[in-house]
Amino acid sequence: MKATVEVPKLRPLKLPRHEVRTLPNGLTVHLVPRGPLPLVAVRLVIRGGSAFDPIGRLGVGDFAARLFRRGAGGETADQISDEVDFVAASVGGFANEENVILSLSTPSRHLEPMFELMARILLRPDFPESELELSRRRTLSALINDLDDPGSLADRALVRATWGSHPYANETIAGKKDISAYTRDDLRHFHQERLGPQIAHLYLVGSFDLDDVMATVERTLGGWKGGPSEKPIVPPWAGLARPGEVLIVDKPEQTQVQMRIGAPGVKRGHPDHFPLVTMNTVLGGGFTSRLVTEIRVKRGLSYGAGSSFDMMSVAGTFTVSSFTRTETIESLIDVSLAEVKKMKERGPTKTELATVQRYISGLYPGRLETNENISGAIADVVHYGLPETWISEYRERIAAVTVKQAAAAAQEHLFGPERCIVLVGNADKLRAKVEKYGPVTVLKPTELE
Repeated sequence: MKATVEVPKLRPLKLPRHEVRTLPNGLTVHLVPRGPLPLVAVRLVIRGGSAFDPIGRLGVGDFAARLFRRGAGGETADQISDEVDFVAASVGGFANEENVILSLSTPSRHLEPMFELMARILLRPDFPESELELSRRRTLSALINDLDDPGSLADRALVRATWGSHPYANETIAGKKDISAYTRDDLRHFHQERLGPQIAHLYLVGSFDLDDVMATVERTLGGWKGGPSEKPIVPPWAGLARPGEVLIVDKPEQTQVQMRIGAPGVKRGHPDHFPLVTMNTVLGGGFTSRLVTEIRVKRGLSYGAGSSFDMMSVAGTFTVSSFTRTETIESLIDVSLAEVKKMKERGPTKTELATVQRYISGLYPGRLETNENISGAIADVVHYGLPETWISEYRERIAAVTVKQAAAAAQEHLFGPERCIVLVGNADKLRAKVEKYGPVTVLKPTELE
């Protein structure tokens, strides 16, 4: 008789109170007082990420956001760094697919001057030519490293193979041609035309007085104007760019092969989110998953394997990832496809499901320990239009998933023949081995610049 694993009764996950205010210029402010530590995390989220970058200037949003603190309001990068470091704070900007994000972490007693500094780098970036050129060289170096690293190269190729010409394919670190073309006017245009208070949400989490904070916010950002009056929209996705195909990125010197299998997934907030999270943890989302057991433990094909859902506002992808020696690539692909097929046809067992429910439920509170974690979680709820109870009831909804629901989600959303396979390795040695999986296309790494 097999032992059963029961999901323990969960105590309610209580979050700090969350107050929302809106400035006359349209900026939405989220205030989350939280002690006892005298620290504050600030996050400004503006809908203007890489999906909205113009053709010929892809990656310009992330490039510009990282330059915000490299000179603003007449202060140099070194002067700004000295101010931030002196009070043990941190400040910076970056972009992802959908948003530009500025973040600040500071001791509570320095919140006002540090918030003033953050507002200054947001509203008055100088984009000095010397910093622009230094950042360009660093970004090109990062691109070269990505194109030299087989894992990064596989991930980059997978984006092309799945998203194709959809805006989600726009890399935050773009290609060499785009990076080399950025001008100071491009950065200024991005700042003036694509950022604005009406498409922005400001989150403050930590130990502070609400009235004092709002007075600082109104004084520093109340006069922020310009930018779009409505949030830009990501268009629908037509589906995989290379369904059923095999894409090989040729790295002749490689004795190992990086493998990615990509397929359509679901958007964030999909009704099947919780069944999919639990099912995928069984399949490839943990160190004791089926993929790890079959690929690493039983066959020794690789040190690591996994699967994941990448969920965004409009659509998402599902990916199986691993690597192996060139000689065993067929076995790796066969095992990966077989495990996905098995899960798609039968779903997880009752014991497997209960085990991962305990695992996910136990980890989740740890993801909300810091002010930064909480600001990010609340920002996700707002950005993706999730229910207000998404965070507080997350563990309960994981625990409520049944075997039938997890199996139905697997049947509905795991791939069949519509998947694509990306390999990075020696194309001459790989082509004959993998032609049986679909039409083969070979690319040079430089074609992904």
